[in-house]
Amino acid sequence: MSGAKQLLAIAVGLALSACGSPAPADPPPPTTAAQTSEPATPPSPTPPEPVARQSYEIVRQIPHDPAAFTQGLFFHDGLLFESTGRYGESQVRKLDPDTGEVRDMADLPETVFGEGSALWNGKMIVLTWRSGAGFEVDPETLETVGGFAYPGEGWGLTATEDGLIQSNGSDQLLFLDPETYKITRRVRVTLEGRPLRNLNELEWIEGEVWANVWQADQIVRIDPDTGYVLGVIDLTGLFPLSERDVPLDDVLNGIAYDAATQRIFVTGKHWPSLFEVRIVTP
Repeated sequence: MSGAKQLLAIAVGLALSACGSPAPADPPPPTTAAQTSEPATPPSPTPPEPVARQSYEIVRQIPHDPAAFTQGLFFHDGLLFESTGRYGESQVRKLDPDTGEVRDMADLPETVFGEGSALWNGKMIVLTWRSGAGFEVDPETLETVGGFAYPGEGWGLTATEDGLIQSNGSDQLLFLDPETYKITRRVRVTLEGRPLRNLNELEWIEGEVWANVWQADQIVRIDPDTGYVLGVIDLTGLFPLSERDVPLDDVLNGIAYDAATQRIFVTGKHWPSLFEVRIVTP
């Protein structure tokens, strides 16, 4: 089945499933479901000393489409790939990292709320919010080429050399088998011994998981083995609250890393700018 026909079939199935619902719904595409059983999370050893507080310097400010409700961001093949949210507005996009120009875009079905995304094995993997519906997208054409189901909510997603890591708004990172999307391990994230919830968009950077914290102008650097926060990057002032149309919605969200040049890009939901930043430790 072609990507366009498959997307249409998925969209029709979703629309029929949502009939009669009091609010938009996004049930999973009719493909192989991931197993829902999850391994128990072992207790963590004694947490480390107080973590480092870090700040930032702006290297470049790049235009960004303020209509984009950014949910996922990653760097691949010289371009930024973005997934956006909102029912009826969710898309996957390719952006020029120098100009912010949208090189290409494709709509997700109107009945889904797009969330985090990552590249794995030549495919752009895209989560959706509440019903565990995932999409596999060809990064060249942005056509949907597959789908899958997963338990719980989808928020952020990133890829390592070994597999995928997902967040779901809790204090947990979920490690997924990238072939079956089964949860193989869970790690509870703590900041100086306290659970850190609302983990959102994720990025794998030099052996660490970097995570946006929803509704906070902060990125946390997480040890993937222990869940300990190793550093807190304060991005206050990058796009001031006073300049946001809806401060509680238009929040920092989106981290992309160009491993070849060690460039870091960040943005937010409905932000008019992308920023290339340098992280500094006082």
